[in-house]
Amino acid sequence: MKSPKIAVIGLGYVGLPLAVAFAKKYPVIGFDINELRIVQLQNGFDLTLEVSSDLLKSVLYTSLKNFDDRQKGLYNTAILEDIKSADFYVVTVPTPVDKSKKPDLTPLYKASETVGKVLKKGDYVVYESTVYPGATEEECVPILEEFSGLTFNQDFYVGYSPERINPGDKEHTVEKITKVTSGSTDAAAEYIDAVYRSVISAGTFKASSIKVAEAAKVIENSQRDINIAFVNELSRIFSLMQIDTKEVLEAAATKWNFIKFTPGLVGGHCIGVDPYYLAEKAKKLGYNPEIILSGRRLNDSMGPFVAQETVKTMIKKDIPVKGNKALVMGITFKEDCPDIRNSRVIDVIRELESFGLQVSVYDPWADPNEVKEEYGLQLKTDESDLDNDYAAIVWAVAHKKFVGFEVEKFVQTPYVLFDVKGVLSKDRSDARL
Repeated sequence: MKSPKIAVIGLGYVGLPLAVAFAKKYPVIGFDINELRIVQLQNGFDLTLEVSSDLLKSVLYTSLKNFDDRQKGLYNTAILEDIKSADFYVVTVPTPVDKSKKPDLTPLYKASETVGKVLKKGDYVVYESTVYPGATEEECVPILEEFSGLTFNQDFYVGYSPERINPGDKEHTVEKITKVTSGSTDAAAEYIDAVYRSVISAGTFKASSIKVAEAAKVIENSQRDINIAFVNELSRIFSLMQIDTKEVLEAAATKWNFIKFTPGLVGGHCIGVDPYYLAEKAKKLGYNPEIILSGRRLNDSMGPFVAQETVKTMIKKDIPVKGNKALVMGITFKEDCPDIRNSRVIDVIRELESFGLQVSVYDPWADPNEVKEEYGLQLKTDESDLDNDYAAIVWAVAHKKFVGFEVEKFVQTPYVLFDVKGVLSKDRSDARL
């Protein structure tokens, strides 16, 4: 196998850990259009907290010459010209949905244009962004050809290797997760697999085609979304029956083949988004994916449901709603990470506000500037910023930093506590999913 010179396009939650993994063995250049991000990374700081400063600094080099000389390590840049000497491009940009829940491939198109401008004969381009089956070859390849003037599978080759990063998870890191790979020809597939196999300790799985690899990725999170939707629906049913869902699931889990899922808010860059990619492709082919979209609708309804149940409980306790204060604990889409992308906690907040409640949001993990820009909220990051007369608390995210939080210090009497994640004992909360 020839030793690659790797360029990683997009240095977010997916791209940076991958770039660092490659940099332990190969010359790697990281490219991102966010110049502030590049400055931070070159100073050894990762705002996403996916890569520690010590690890990042251990692979960094300060000069592009190190990359050109094929020394192993990582150099980060926002200058297009800097990546032209690479021969193995990996695209790791986001693939979100728009307000109508339709796939938005704009970042993927722009990244393809970027790579196309520097693509040379003999180069490889591997996409890791989640897409519907067929998108790599039908959407991205034509852009690469247009901007490079090269011919697909004659002058350059393409592959797809879906990302499986789990933000905030320090156990299942990129090297420890089996990597699915694929290529546009048999030889390309083998080379791409060999490159990944050389740095992924968990090993690789070479799919038979790019479309198979794309489909494998998109169903992973669709399956999880549907399973969570099922337990979310159970939670709503059991709420009407005044049965504790957590106790039901614990009892059911004693059967050896029971699949363990828990109810909750389903957001983030993957589970809350990927099913729409598969659904959109299916609809274009004339098939309406009922189960996938039904699961999405159910999960998207959980934020308003939590807020409505909180308000109902306030009314039952004769606590005034309009003009009173509520505290929402957590704004990130999951525990113990700063990622606020597609967080469905915002649905809880907006619904509470619609009832006239004054909502404060407390999260020591999230970045206040990002929260302000994304959701228009003034975030509280320290307990000292909190009031002492909240009429309702929604414990939305199970951050470890919340352990030991003394609810009684911040509430009026009486008050309502909705424990979304079931982090407290049953007797300490008024409701939980």
